[in-house]
Amino acid sequence: MKKKHYLTMIAVIMSTGLSMAQAQNPECMTNLSIYAEHAKVKNYDAAYEPWKMVYESCPDINKANFSYGERILDHKIANSTGADKDGYIQELLSLYDNSIKYFPQNYKPADVGIDKALLLYDNKMASDEEIFKMLDKAFKEDRENFTNPKALYLYFSSLVDLHGAGKKDLQDVFDTYDDVTEKVEAENQKLTDVITKLLPKDSLGTLTSKEKSMLRVASTNSESYGKVGASIDSKLGALADCDNLIPLYEKSYEEKKGDVAWVKRAVGRMFSKDCTDDPMFRKLFEAQLALEPSASAYLYGGALKQKSGDTNGAIADFNKAVELETDSYKKSDILYKIATTVRRTSKSQARSYALKAIDANPANGKAYLLIANLYAGSANDCGESAFEKRAIYWKAADMARKAGRVDPSLGSHASQTAASYDAKAPTKEMIFSSGMAGKTITFNCWVGGSVTVPNL
Repeated sequence: MKKKHYLTMIAVIMSTGLSMAQAQNPECMTNLSIYAEHAKVKNYDAAYEPWKMVYESCPDINKANFSYGERILDHKIANSTGADKDGYIQELLSLYDNSIKYFPQNYKPADVGIDKALLLYDNKMASDEEIFKMLDKAFKEDRENFTNPKALYLYFSSLVDLHGAGKKDLQDVFDTYDDVTEKVEAENQKLTDVITKLLPKDSLGTLTSKEKSMLRVASTNSESYGKVGASIDSKLGALADCDNLIPLYEKSYEEKKGDVAWVKRAVGRMFSKDCTDDPMFRKLFEAQLALEPSASAYLYGGALKQKSGDTNGAIADFNKAVELETDSYKKSDILYKIATTVRRTSKSQARSYALKAIDANPANGKAYLLIANLYAGSANDCGESAFEKRAIYWKAADMARKAGRVDPSLGSHASQTAASYDAKAPTKEMIFSSGMAGKTITFNCWVGGSVTVPNL
């Protein structure tokens, strides 16, 4: 009996808060029910007045005040003009602020900052400076939850525009570029982990309905991050060419040479932009080597040795870089960079490193694209007849398609690449006249392997 009485008392205490709120204003519960029913069937005009009464009188009575409230106000904004529209926008801005005030467990600082910035941006109610300030605050205070692809692009884009107007330094642009691209890559990595796990089951047809949904969502979101990443690179454009990088780093070197994060980003950017012939690259590389003899430092050292003709020394440094790196994703990136570096001297060696990159991270679509490009570039070296030479493009196209499957962020580029290779492969007319339909062509060059000619 005592136990039963104790449990009853707990139930009474837990319900006291809500009961008191209802007792204070019983209209709230009635109107909450009314506007929720209207909102469920998207009758947002009818929902507005009862929602507003509940929101203003009992804001913390239910999270629906904010989830449905956002939909209601979005509708009102989309279907109004002038002062009425401005009023609804101000209501929504206030609702975003109050969401985290009353339901901090459901709404995060990044969500609120992004929602407010996008609302003002979409309605042309804020300057680049105001948009950037809001997104910069949200990103720096709550980077973990700053995952909206559109907001990531707008954050960087508004900064570049401010630099163009003479209001932000080029170094600020580079620092934010690094932060944003790292975030895009990190979020896409989470998605490709899901894809890598589910693709084998998908090929076997054993995915559950839940897993099919997970794979579809991960693929769609990964593709979105790919588009955003490409747009960010495009926005940066010529700002990151050697003519801008070198004088900037020369100017800042003495002040920053002890800052390992700055040095690593600077030398990494010069490497990626192929500014390695300039003395500034060597200076930065040596600074990094002294501060932190990491895997990437040996990668850069290998690149310098390769340029000087020391192939054996370059390979030794490359392998040292791989040996030092313990993170499989970073190891894969290093192996991919090595592959792109040695491709100038050896296609087979480049493929070897690219395959190692795929072993380290099966979702490294860039490595598949590199192999596809290596195959396509060997068309004239593989096969005796024109038909056999062109058949290599089927193998290249297949590799390109794999890139898009394992990393949908590369989906658009991978599809275009595969289509361009398919267009160079033997046509149906050529297959018919050659009598090769369904037969196997073996490649006796460095590519090796074989392809089966499509049946007509």
